[in-house]
Amino acid sequence: MALVSTNPATGRVLESFETWGKETTAQVLDEVRAAFLGWRATPIAARAEVLRAAASILKAEAQILGRIMAEEMGKPVKQGAGEAEKCALVCEYYADNAAAFLAPEPAEGGGLRAYLAFEPLGTILAVMPWNFPLWQVFRLASPCLAAGNAVVLKHASNVPRCALAIEDIFRRAGLPKNVFRTLMIGSRQVEAVIQHKSVAAVSLTGSAPAGASVAAAAGRALKPSLLELGGSDPFVVLADADFEAAAAAGSLARCLNAGQTCIAAKRFIVEDPVYEPFLELLAGKVRALKVGDPLDPSTDVGPLARPDLVEELQAQVDASLAAGARLVLGGKPLKGPGCFYPPTLLADVTPDMAVFREETFGPVAALIRAKDAEHALALANDTEFGLGASIWTRDLARGEALARRMEAGSVFINGMVKSDPRLPFGGIKASGYGRELSYFGIRQFVNVKTVWVG
Repeated sequence: MALVSTNPATGRVLESFETWGKETTAQVLDEVRAAFLGWRATPIAARAEVLRAAASILKAEAQILGRIMAEEMGKPVKQGAGEAEKCALVCEYYADNAAAFLAPEPAEGGGLRAYLAFEPLGTILAVMPWNFPLWQVFRLASPCLAAGNAVVLKHASNVPRCALAIEDIFRRAGLPKNVFRTLMIGSRQVEAVIQHKSVAAVSLTGSAPAGASVAAAAGRALKPSLLELGGSDPFVVLADADFEAAAAAGSLARCLNAGQTCIAAKRFIVEDPVYEPFLELLAGKVRALKVGDPLDPSTDVGPLARPDLVEELQAQVDASLAAGARLVLGGKPLKGPGCFYPPTLLADVTPDMAVFREETFGPVAALIRAKDAEHALALANDTEFGLGASIWTRDLARGEALARRMEAGSVFINGMVKSDPRLPFGGIKASGYGRELSYFGIRQFVNVKTVWVG
């Protein structure tokens, strides 16, 4: 078995890597555990310097890293360079804040003195997806490393070059040997890694089925887990919204990274009086996006990452059209080599259709008509997912009131949903549990130890 790097814009195989066997994997895990014992004793200030050095490399080599992502999973190179720079931000954020986030906190306990200490757990297994191949890793690894943990990465099988590039960045940043390692293994080997005595906890970003499998394995091993899973994020446009701003943000929120993001706006829920005008505005914005070679700096939408993703997306579109949806734009894969799917708009979508009920992992926007704000809220919450949501209205008080009743981990008013190192990130329901980023992220995988002095 091999991990194969294939260019989704051309279908050409770039490189192939043999997967490790059980013995090699176990040996590496033991080496990482041994390295952790030294890393946890390293002062926080020294850990922070490693993260700052990694940030410097990420910023200096953003274009190079953007090209690696473009070639391996199809992200337009300008978006990939931006992703690398965002990774630098999260490294700097934890370098600047780790000491404060991990400082002991006084507590009342009836003794002479009592306090809470935040100590690393050990080796954290990161099971990561291909859609943001650098960001997903750095947003988990940066706080884990800052807290004194070690990290082993099981990256998606179609982005081995990205996985090795991340390990190389940490090595050149001065991270001690084996504190961060990329595991060259397939998905079937993940459970054995979770069970290994050297692994303390696991974090997965991916699909709901993958999350359920990893959570079950972690439960059997009595190890903590964090899951960031799929989403079918609502983008609610009320009658008093700034339609121009909403349409501009909506086109980006749906088509960024060719729509292959868990927090992409997927269900556009629009109040009836402004439904058709907003549809027209959104169609114009989407129509203007350039689909093409991800290495072209002017490209807005690259290919999907794999042929099977095109097939799955097409099946969802076809099923929804057969159920009565109206095709406004797109709707069929582009002819020629590569996994290109055009930005697609489906209007008159109802809750019984596939593009409403399921997560669509590609540039397909579903427009749903709402009678009023209360109906829009009910439609937004009518999903098994609960990752992000966006509300557009000029009445900020009403927007906040609706946001508090929205079933989601994040709600953005008059803005597209995005992750930010300063804000907790995660979902509820079938979108997972636990939180990354902010001080919640660095405390996700620590031992909150009570120390009582009598």
